[in-house]
Amino acid sequence: MNRNQKIAIGCGTAGCLGLFVAIAAGAILYFYFERQPTVRNANRNSNFNINTNNRGSNSNTSTDSSDETSSSSSMSDDDKHKLFQAAGAANDVAIMQKVLTRLGLLKADGSPSDDYSEFVTDHITWMLKNSDFTRTIDTPEKARAYVDAHIDD
Repeated sequence: MNRNQKIAIGCGTAGCLGLFVAIAAGAILYFYFERQPTVRNANRNSNFNINTNNRGSNSNTSTDSSDETSSSSSMSDDDKHKLFQAAGAANDVAIMQKVLTRLGLLKADGSPSDDYSEFVTDHITWMLKNSDFTRTIDTPEKARAYVDAHIDD
């Protein structure tokens, strides 16, 4: 291999690395500027009652649907981010869906909730500040064990 070939390989490698850094920076900036302020009320509930009386028969139907985010209202933000990070580190789609549902970030139809984008943006900042936690779940097995232990907190 001559000198010019070595230079070409080095430049190609540096170019690819630079491209990855640019993509990561672009994604972070996109989520940062795309973030829209939302009303933060995790305890929204709705009740719907129907009472009918037709010719002496009684029918009473009552449904109580709580907003999806209320299921995670007892968890602190730090705990939510830890659970989300562990689910990602587990490399298991089923675990990730379970955690997203638990955190109220996944709708019943499987699409992301309105809060998903904001949470992921906040998670990037959280992840940069909490690298010690990331090191404690450095294998898929440790990550799964963390999720199993904390999914019902």
